[in-house]
Amino acid sequence: MSSEALGRHILVEYYDCNEDILKDVDKIEQSMIKAAKESNATIIESVFHQFNPWGVSGAVIISESHLTIHTWPEYSYAAVDFFTCGDIDCDVGIDLLKKLLESKKYEVKKILRGQFKSKISD
Repeated sequence: MSSEALGRHILVEYYDCNEDILKDVDKIEQSMIKAAKESNATIIESVFHQFNPWGVSGAVIISESHLTIHTWPEYSYAAVDFFTCGDIDCDVGIDLLKKLLESKKYEVKKILRGQFKSKISD
């Protein structure tokens, strides 16, 4: 990460996922927690919600910021965000989620957040 950025925001689009997994709030939460742990993030807590008739949204709050997911089983699609201001290995988590969601294709966009040209002083 650039020394001039406060954090990085990684947006991951998972396509052609296993529809049954995307409907299962427990599997989604377990997968997100495992991705955080494997990325060497420090987990604070997690909260996940099952929508009716399907779909899951959730967040894993980590000391380094957060991981979030929103699933659309009817489209075999999941959107995942990794936001971190720490030294975690997001690539490990991204690859692990591809496997756990049984995604056939994914795309990654990386954005630096809080880019300052110089420090602000009082």
